[in-house]
Amino acid sequence: MKKNRFERVALVSRPQAEGAADRVGEIGAFLCARGVRLLIEERCADSLRGLDAEPASLERLGHEADLAIAIGGDGTMLGAARALAPHGIPLVGINHGRLGFITDIGLDSWRQALSSILDGHYAAEERTLLTARVVRGQEVVWTELALNDVVVNRSSRAGMIELQVHVDDLYMYSQRADGLIVATPTGSTAYALSANGPILHPQAKGLVLVPVAPQSLSNRPIVLPDDVVVTIRVVEGREPRVSGDMQVFSDLQVGDDIVVQRAAFTTTFLHPPGYSYFATLRGKLNWHELPHLQTLQR
Repeated sequence: MKKNRFERVALVSRPQAEGAADRVGEIGAFLCARGVRLLIEERCADSLRGLDAEPASLERLGHEADLAIAIGGDGTMLGAARALAPHGIPLVGINHGRLGFITDIGLDSWRQALSSILDGHYAAEERTLLTARVVRGQEVVWTELALNDVVVNRSSRAGMIELQVHVDDLYMYSQRADGLIVATPTGSTAYALSANGPILHPQAKGLVLVPVAPQSLSNRPIVLPDDVVVTIRVVEGREPRVSGDMQVFSDLQVGDDIVVQRAAFTTTFLHPPGYSYFATLRGKLNWHELPHLQTLQR
């Protein structure tokens, strides 16, 4: 089904990445030729010198853009999603990084993909975010959004930490480990996957808790409903810390509670026609295909 077209498009990137400035310039020129009003995150405004583009903060982009295009790796997409999701701005990801699970448009296909999306032909997919807050006594000392995961772990110089976990105020377990990951379906293919967690389809309504190198092998990953509140208390350990998407960090103290729950809003990813999550998994995880079964693919 053909959907509304976009008139105000924002570009988000990391200008320090090798070759990113040239790619942003190419895409910016393409968008200007399409006649859209072009906004660009102020950190990479130099990439569009000579083009009719307005530098703007992420906050302003959230208020003025109809669509945001993230050019870079998954980290760029994660940062853009955290900043723009509260404003309901849909995101398109063009992979200029390495793995690219959520920046699914390749450098060899962005022109065709953006043309289709700007013409209103795309698939929209909502992704869950998490909110995390650190409660110390009666005071909230840190809050953050996360699209992939919230991770409580030890510093690289310390031993294991002991954590106590409650789900909806019901005691779940205590464990000694290097850390604990609370991941969304989007984040199930990130750090959680490397810690032997399961892959959750992006439309699955669940959260996954994955211990990181637990002392007891009986501590296994578990999938929970996505409407629960997970409270993680730091019982013991030196130099514990918490992170959101492995990008935003805070130091913790023994006795701190880290409260994690689904955010009240989602972020929307737009994909060009023909997008398949399973094709992404096959390509990124090198899943092998049997030649005699390929005829079953649609």
